[in-house]
Amino acid sequence: MKRIIILIAAALTMTSCGIYKSYTRPDDIRTDQLYGVDYQSTDTASIADIHWQEMFTDPRLQTLIGRGLENNTDMQSAYWRVEEARAALQSARLAFLPSFNLAPNGGVSSFDGSKGAWTYTIPLAASWQIDIFGGLRNAKRKAKALYAQSQEYRQAVRTQLISGIATHYYTLLMLDSQFDATKQTAESLSESARIMRDMKQAGMTTEAGVAQIEAAAYSAHASLQDLEHRIREVENAFCSLLGEVPHDIERGTLDEQILPQSLAAGVPLQLLSNRPDVKSAELALEQAFYTTAAARSALYPSLTLSGTLGWTNNAGSMIVNPGKLLLSAAGSLAMPLFNARLNRNQLKIAKARQEEAKLSFQQTLLNAGAEVNNALSLCQTARAKAEWRTKQIAALESAYEATQLLMRHSSTTYLEVLTAQQNLLAGRISQISDRYEEIQGTIDLYQALGGGRDTEGEAEPKTDSKKKR
Repeated sequence: MKRIIILIAAALTMTSCGIYKSYTRPDDIRTDQLYGVDYQSTDTASIADIHWQEMFTDPRLQTLIGRGLENNTDMQSAYWRVEEARAALQSARLAFLPSFNLAPNGGVSSFDGSKGAWTYTIPLAASWQIDIFGGLRNAKRKAKALYAQSQEYRQAVRTQLISGIATHYYTLLMLDSQFDATKQTAESLSESARIMRDMKQAGMTTEAGVAQIEAAAYSAHASLQDLEHRIREVENAFCSLLGEVPHDIERGTLDEQILPQSLAAGVPLQLLSNRPDVKSAELALEQAFYTTAAARSALYPSLTLSGTLGWTNNAGSMIVNPGKLLLSAAGSLAMPLFNARLNRNQLKIAKARQEEAKLSFQQTLLNAGAEVNNALSLCQTARAKAEWRTKQIAALESAYEATQLLMRHSSTTYLEVLTAQQNLLAGRISQISDRYEEIQGTIDLYQALGGGRDTEGEAEPKTDSKKKR
């Protein structure tokens, strides 16, 4: 009894050593100015709080995102990863309960030619490990953190999938706009070449001028073929993302797209609750914390209670029929002696891995902050260029119209017309790219802040097990 009291007192003493202590975030993990000094805010509103159906209002894009969430193979793999972690957590919880085993056995024996005697035993054995020093408790907490981490992994896949589908969709819209602008330019150059040919017959220009305009028209038509190939490649990659065979993607136009104008990033602390990879990194640190606690508990004794209840006719030196009740109970206290040094080394390893997990968590936070900063900068820069680009296009259109008139009614050369046409095409392509960059920056910011989180009641991805149910 005295030894038991001493053991309990020792267990209580170990509380301060971290065996029973729950995980708390380290004080030196800071989020101050995580987005950079240019984007500090006390406003808790964040674009990440917008549901993806409110973020992307194009009904065609909404349909595509819904199909991707249902059919994408990465989403299905993430679902099974969650199921695996859930089973591991249930196993860890069951470790607190006694284990029961039914192991009936029987045999026959004969001595010096005597008649064989049958013996049998039908025992029900039970074993129960008492969690004195928190080994089972820390294992359960670690499994719980692993389960939460698997859920955040699934959320990360979901966020990336939504952003990826939106990016592919708007890339197609950008290529469509570039195709239309290039096609318009190619047709305009072909018309200019026809005019130049008429002017040559009238003696108003040279063959060199006609050849230059025609060459530019041919080049523009060739660019259309490259754009068509690029569109096909993006569509094929899009279909792979959707988990579907290659096919044409139904879509709208770039001009009709409307995205939220607010670029509210919220406070950096929200990354800890919204962004899945940040939460996953902290959960990895939490797992490492409980692994260290479990390694520390391995330095101390383990207490196991066991017993047997059953029926047997084997009474040692004699055989009785019918059989009699069998009952036994025992307790064992295992203290690590020869492997104590090994356990101490395992504790050192666990501590080192915990420090590594802490550094990884801190770096993940820094990377997330940099991504938010980059997305804000990209979107704001694209918006700042929009007004200037509109004025540039207007000036280039005016210059092109003027050179066409001058070519027909004065001595202006074909080179001025050709230069004005090419500058106008380059300006339109740049304007399309600016609009795409603004949209892409908004998507990047939405993803960087952890937008697109799963909401209660949304459909799970298709899996074979769900079909069987």
